[in-house]
Amino acid sequence: MKKETGKTIRELGYFASLGMSVAFAIFIGLGIGLWLDKKFGTEPVLVMVGLAFGIAAGFTNIIRAGKKL
Repeated sequence: MKKETGKTIRELGYFASLGMSVAFAIFIGLGIGLWLDKKFGTEPVLVMVGLAFGIAAGFTNIIRAGKKL
């Protein structure tokens, strides 16, 4: 296998896993928000905050991947 072909395959694998990392970041933020809402009884407030942090973390991952390209 040529050196450039191996590099291309590695990059494709990295970008293919990017979608999963974005989804995990969003679900982790949502889960923490749900847990904190149940703990403090502040129903939709902390879910929305956790979801916003999760989305921000997901987009941060996308930006980092774009800079790596």
